[in-house]
This record gives sequence, C-alpha cells and structure tokens, in this order.
Amino acid sequence: MAGSTPGPVRILVVDDDPGDVLMIEEALADSDVDKVIDVVSDGQEAMEFLRQSGRHTEARRPDVILLDLNMPRMDGRQVLGEVKQDADLRTIPIVVLTTSNADTDIVGSYTLQANAYVTKPIDLDDFNDVVRRIDEFFGRVVVLPKRV
Repeated sequence: MAGSTPGPVRILVVDDDPGDVLMIEEALADSDVDKVIDVVSDGQEAMEFLRQSGRHTEARRPDVILLDLNMPRMDGRQVLGEVKQDADLRTIPIVVLTTSNADTDIVGSYTLQANAYVTKPIDLDDFNDVVRRIDEFFGRVVVLPKRV
C-alpha cells in the first residue's frame, strides 16, 4: 500500500553504532511491512551508496533513509545537506534517528530539510515501538515518490 512504490520498501540505515543498527534491524523485522534493509556505517559510505560509487556500484535507490547525526568521517548533518541539494536524491525522505535532543540539532536538521526528527529512546521496548511506527508510516501510510 506504499503509494506508488512497487515491491518492498527499500530502507537505508546510516548509523555507526552496531548495537543501534541491530536494534533497528530487529524492530523492522518485527513488522509485516515488506522491506529491504541496507546498512552503511558512516556518511561517506552513505553518499557512495546513494551515488552508486566505490563499493556500492550495484546499490539500489532507497525509498527512505534512517540517518544518525553523529558519525565519523562525514556526519549526518553533512549527508542531509548533500542529499537535499542533489537534484537526483532530494526527493528521498530522510528521518533523522539520533540520540541527540538538542534544539540546535533539531532545528538544524529541519533547516537542512529533514522530513522528520526522532530521538532514539533509551528503553528497548520504546526504541522498538518508535522504529516500528516509522516503518508503518513509510511502509503503509505515505505515498513515496516513484523510483527513478
């Protein structure tokens, strides 16, 4: 039912914390939304994935990106800025999913055109619930842009 998206919803998780990635993957696996999950561990690798370069020449365009802010090499703010300034990538919805609840990060992310800002809950059940709600929203509720 994901609007005009044929097949499974493609989710790109950009996060350098293996524990958070595992929790995100497990929470996503708990829902019955048909999806494919790709994971990259920093912003530089995310841009290679999105531009199908480096090790990611075979990468498929994601329908939605779950983006952490604080990562090595290239942080989430830089990724957000680059994606939203790129005519080929800017229509991909980006959900900032991070531990920071600082006003500067929230305002800064929306200024860079994040589609949503979600603070990672500390409690595991709450974390799972938040990720499942994001999954349901993008997998069932919203109409996503057609893949190009």
